[in-house]
Amino acid sequence: MNAFKIFIVEDDPIYAKVLAYSLSQNPEYDVEVFNTGKDCISNLYKKPDLVSLDYSLPDFSGLEILTKVKEFNHGIPVIIISGQNDINTAVSLLKEGAYDYIVKDEETKARLWNTVKNAKIQSNLKSEVESLREEVGKKYEISKGIIGKSKEMKRVFSIMEKALKTNITVSISGETGTGKEVVAKAIHYNSIRKNKSFVVVNVSAIPADLIESEMFGHEKGSFTGADKRRIGKFEQANEGTIFLDEIGEMSLPMQAKLLRVIQERELSRVGGSEIIKINTRIIIATHRNLIEEVKKGNFREDLYYRLLGLPIELPPLRERGNDIIYLADYFIKEFCKENMLDSFDLTQKAKEKLVNYRYPGNVRELKAMIELAAVMSVDNVITVEDISFSKHNEMADLLSTELSLEEYDAKIILNFLKKYNGNITEVARKLNIGKSTIYRMKKNGVLEF
Repeated sequence: MNAFKIFIVEDDPIYAKVLAYSLSQNPEYDVEVFNTGKDCISNLYKKPDLVSLDYSLPDFSGLEILTKVKEFNHGIPVIIISGQNDINTAVSLLKEGAYDYIVKDEETKARLWNTVKNAKIQSNLKSEVESLREEVGKKYEISKGIIGKSKEMKRVFSIMEKALKTNITVSISGETGTGKEVVAKAIHYNSIRKNKSFVVVNVSAIPADLIESEMFGHEKGSFTGADKRRIGKFEQANEGTIFLDEIGEMSLPMQAKLLRVIQERELSRVGGSEIIKINTRIIIATHRNLIEEVKKGNFREDLYYRLLGLPIELPPLRERGNDIIYLADYFIKEFCKENMLDSFDLTQKAKEKLVNYRYPGNVRELKAMIELAAVMSVDNVITVEDISFSKHNEMADLLSTELSLEEYDAKIILNFLKKYNGNITEVARKLNIGKSTIYRMKKNGVLEF
């Protein structure tokens, strides 16, 4: 771990040595002393983690040094140490960005020690947050975070790249489970706002009477149960990105309030009169066709055009071909990593079964199926028998494709043949058809078993 570098700027050499000696008792601190403001400024290239600054220096004022340090790196905490016990001066310096203001007295060493300790803790937390953001950013790199090589996904990637260059509102549509939130995160963590907050609001999960407070915050006492001020999601996402998932579920009265916030770029908390300016990028997602909802009167037309921005339509998994196998392999690796297991292999028959399924639940369903198959497999090999589709989804899958009546009949018969282990007599009895019907369909190539 790198030492925490501290600059002490003090024109009294004896007092400077006293402060430096006190702080040097912590082996994690690297303390350097400067007797003039000029020396401090010319050594800022060493990138101090903290500056302890005498307010009254012979060459520069404390405010001038503070300004220079903040211009070099706004994040460096500057502690002002002064012989003046002047409240107005202290308040003024704190407003200008000073971390703390300490008056010279017998308690100075102790106060400086504690203030530096707190500043280091905050610096460590900040470094951890930045490190986590960097990791998240890498996770959501477009080329790595979203799996897909199909032409449908290449088209999506191309549009996403355009979204990174500006702050345009992005509207993501697609069936449930296609990865709308993953795309939203990828856009945020690859944009100029990547070091700011990404805040998710699932509109459909918030009761109608609470959504305004959730989105815009509220003041203490604004309604029963509001025992303290609450900052809303839009404020939390200020300078960052807010992701409004399932926006199509929002009530018309709330849509009107959201429209005003978007137009004015400002809001007031529930029960409050303070106007709060916001600079928040908006990404929305829905599985509904919003233009159809506009025609039905369920969604405001003016809000629709405000939110449309750059539209991204995610294809259903059934239209992505071999992406299914790429995703399956990815989910297998992630499952093994999370559970500290050796790698699994998919048999060719298992791959064929995965590709031929229609996936009404899309990527989310595939992930759940793969994890279950890994648990059910033997000797780290996932076979066709390990992959199971829910009965509900099989019916949805069956009806999701337009087939001839004969083709539907073949699917039904094949399902019963699997269920009754190829016993044609039993299948014919269950379906109330002749055995000859099954043999004829097999002979004509409509039915394969």
